[in-house]
Amino acid sequence: MDVSVASWLVIAIAIAAANLPFFNDKVLALVPATWRRKPLIVRLVEMVALYFVVGLLGFALEGRIGNRFPQTWEFYAISGCLFLVFGFPGFIARYLRKHRD
Repeated sequence: MDVSVASWLVIAIAIAAANLPFFNDKVLALVPATWRRKPLIVRLVEMVALYFVVGLLGFALEGRIGNRFPQTWEFYAISGCLFLVFGFPGFIARYLRKHRD
């Protein structure tokens, strides 16, 4: 797989994963929950879990393409903030738009 394709694949998966907790009321989109509406804290915990899943996928693709480069705390701080920005459209759609019930 080409480096460019792998990079865009990780970005696309990160965007989808960051928005998934806001567009789905199941836990991790798999397990049905007992509550009527999923609480915000559960959605944020799901975002953290999906951040690590996407990170592992990125590390796996990087290792498959070539040498893995060591990352410092700055990389994780920036990628975490970027993951939050990717999830912002889902947050807007869930909490800030008027819903017609």
